[in-house]
Amino acid sequence: MFHYVYILRSIKDNNFYIGYTIHLRKRLAEHNHGAVVSTKPYVPWKLIHYEAYRNEKDARRREKYLKTSQGSRLLKRMLKEYLYHDNR
Repeated sequence: MFHYVYILRSIKDNNFYIGYTIHLRKRLAEHNHGAVVSTKPYVPWKLIHYEAYRNEKDARRREKYLKTSQGSRLLKRMLKEYLYHDNR
C-alpha cells in the first residue's frame, strides 16, 4: 500500500491545498464534492502533483515539510513550469 502526499489547485481561485491520504482518487472526489470542510469553499479542485511513499511516517513528514515556508518555496520551484504554462 502506498501513502500519498498530494497538491490540489482550486480552479475557482488558484488556491493550493496540500494533503495526505492512502486513497488518492477517493480523496480528490471528496474534495470536489464538498465533503472536506477546509476546501469546500474553493471547489472544484484539480490534482496537480502527488508523491507516493511506502510508509506513513515518510509521507506525513513530507506533507508537514511542504506546508512550511521553506517547503512552499520548493513547491514553487518544482511546479514552476506547470504554473507558468497554466497561466498563459
